[in-house]
Amino acid sequence: MASKKAANRRQRGAQKSCSNVFSMFEQSQIQEFKEAFGCIDQDRDGVIKKQDLKETYAQLGKLNVKDEELDEMLNEGKGPINFTVFLSLFGEKLNGTDPEDTILAAFKLFDANATGFVNKDEFRRLLMNQADKFTAEEVDQAFSVAPIDVAGNIDYKSLCYIITHGDEKEES
Repeated sequence: MASKKAANRRQRGAQKSCSNVFSMFEQSQIQEFKEAFGCIDQDRDGVIKKQDLKETYAQLGKLNVKDEELDEMLNEGKGPINFTVFLSLFGEKLNGTDPEDTILAAFKLFDANATGFVNKDEFRRLLMNQADKFTAEEVDQAFSVAPIDVAGNIDYKSLCYIITHGDEKEES
């Protein structure tokens, strides 16, 4: 009985984690990705493995693909590459969003006291004066979804989640 409950919880968790992935694409795009996945998954077991990639490359006329290159591709999935992971990888690439841990690491550079917050005004100044300078409108747009407390501090952990998973308010 307990194992059935655990299995149901795992299923619900898997459904929740993939729901955002599927909402990133139109139904027609998902169908195209499904067809592409089917072409790559040569043995039709629902998971892309090194042998599947080798056979796909061979069909495309490239016979001398290095194992390291294939391993690098497979490691992007951080685990077995089933269709949901495959779709997530394309979602990340197509949306140009860095992984959540990369964005968090960048924010931590501005959080000297490791509080989980950065000052909104100081961050605005940096965004508008450093590297790829933001305009005031771009900063305002970014801050419109940012969780900012009454003291004017941005909860950057929550903001990273919004950047990588979407704002739940937008989806409702």
